[in-house]
Amino acid sequence: ANNPRGLRIQSRWEGDAAVCSWTPEPHHLAAPGVLNGGVIATLIDCHCATAAIAAAYRAEGRPLGSEPAIVMLTGSLNVEFLRPTPLAAPVHLRAQVIELTLRKAALTCSLTSGGEETARGAVVMVRPKSR
Repeated sequence: ANNPRGLRIQSRWEGDAAVCSWTPEPHHLAAPGVLNGGVIATLIDCHCATAAIAAAYRAEGRPLGSEPAIVMLTGSLNVEFLRPTPLAAPVHLRAQVIELTLRKAALTCSLTSGGEETARGAVVMVRPKSR
């Protein structure tokens, strides 16, 4: 949300899962009618970063965005592409925090389109040491 030229995803909690919906635009094309795999990986990465940060604030009993700010950076990102993701339909992401410590968060994320899972990710977000 801080990058006016970014993907502008809007994540929210739904129970213990972070969810969002996002609509591709024509310039996100990989092949005719298919969403670019790099965009899919970026969506999974960004959504998991947001979920990890929100989970860390929640675990510390702090309001989201309170100071000092919690920052999470990608430690690892593994994406499995299960089938082509249509460019013409919204995609839905659902991330779950499976491990949360002071220094890192491990998450899984599913990306669906038209009710079918088209990609999934395993992400580790790392909280850098304060300077």
